[in-house]
Amino acid sequence: MLHPERTESPIFGATGWGSASACGPNGGNCVEVNLTVPGHVGVRDSKQLTGDVTLDFDTASWSRFLHRARAGTFDLG
Repeated sequence: MLHPERTESPIFGATGWGSASACGPNGGNCVEVNLTVPGHVGVRDSKQLTGDVTLDFDTASWSRFLHRARAGTFDLG
């Protein structure tokens, strides 16, 4: 979901951001991801309405993170 009031990121711009549909219209405890820049994955807090990208992963690092997250590496329980 794109929030038009957001400022433009120096790397990713203001468009191309998406979040899970489970986040709902108010953002909740979610992140937005941007896959529009080749070789980069932008990640930012869905509640942060202004500012730059919080994290900028290269695609290989993002892939490793997703693999480990799906495997339960970061589960708190």
